[in-house]
Amino acid sequence: MALAPNSVLRERQFASDNWAPMCPEAWEAMAQANQQHQPGYGDDVWTTRAADLIRQVFETPCEVYFVFNGTAANALSLSAMCQSYHSILCHQTAHIETDECGAPEFFSNGTKILLLPGDHGKLTPEVIEAAATRRSDIHFPKPRVVSITQATELGTVYSVPEVRAIADCARKRGLHLHMDGARLANALAGLGVAPRALTWEAGVDVLSLGGTKNGGGIGEAVVFFKRELAFEFEHRCKQAGQLASKMRFLTAPWVGMLTDGAWLKHARHANRMAQLLEKELEAVPGVKLLQPRQANAVFVQLPPTAVQMMHERGWRFYTFIGDGGCRLMCSWDTQANDVQAFVADLKQTLAT
Repeated sequence: MALAPNSVLRERQFASDNWAPMCPEAWEAMAQANQQHQPGYGDDVWTTRAADLIRQVFETPCEVYFVFNGTAANALSLSAMCQSYHSILCHQTAHIETDECGAPEFFSNGTKILLLPGDHGKLTPEVIEAAATRRSDIHFPKPRVVSITQATELGTVYSVPEVRAIADCARKRGLHLHMDGARLANALAGLGVAPRALTWEAGVDVLSLGGTKNGGGIGEAVVFFKRELAFEFEHRCKQAGQLASKMRFLTAPWVGMLTDGAWLKHARHANRMAQLLEKELEAVPGVKLLQPRQANAVFVQLPPTAVQMMHERGWRFYTFIGDGGCRLMCSWDTQANDVQAFVADLKQTLAT
């Protein structure tokens, strides 16, 4: 996505919700945390408040740890559930497979990821059952964890019954259930259900809880609903370089986002902007929608020349994520006029 000569980048983009700045609530909390001395390495008041707020949001006792990014959250939480001779079952487009440079395998000392098919980026109990029972001999890596992505890499969402069905299947085969919740807020906003209903009540053991894509700055959380799985997890974090000396700057934004429900407010807004974008694109000749829009991402097929011309007009979006096509991602700060400007430029491009 190199910038073409004489082109100007737009103020807000559809490339990724990672491109957006911090939301006001997170920024204000960060500024407050910067006003005075606090103990280091997580012994500060902000980290305690952030962990307690997560417990309140999910309405259950749980173990909470904060790390720098989603790769660490996924890789370390999966390594806590696996030995090197185990395997992890996930969808073939899952982030832990396609975008983490082998980190889950590295931090688990070689645990193998087994890729499974599924429509719209989602696993089903049937494919999990088939994979879990395919072989049980000593020559094959023993399945230990099912990992699902919520929302998926294709912008779809697992419903509560779907998560429960997967959890039931996993339990039957002695498997743990991990949820990569980088965009859990968007999934919750789309479904309109309580956080507890889509996680531990549905059978999720460990959650990688994303904040960066929803208005945070730096830092994700690992939430152990099955608390015994967190045994010595703090040592994993330290060894992996994930123990921040000034932890309050990772955790204060969580306080701002979780207080008064700001995280879900921003997720609902991002979803609404994606819904508007989907509606506008449906009416554009030459644009093909590739996936159901259930969160804050819209996947479309565009002619390669149109992609290049849109880049030349200053728009940025990815074409290598998911099963192909163009991913248009809306953020907490996406505005309706951004959607309208993008669609107007696309119409002109396609008419050229």
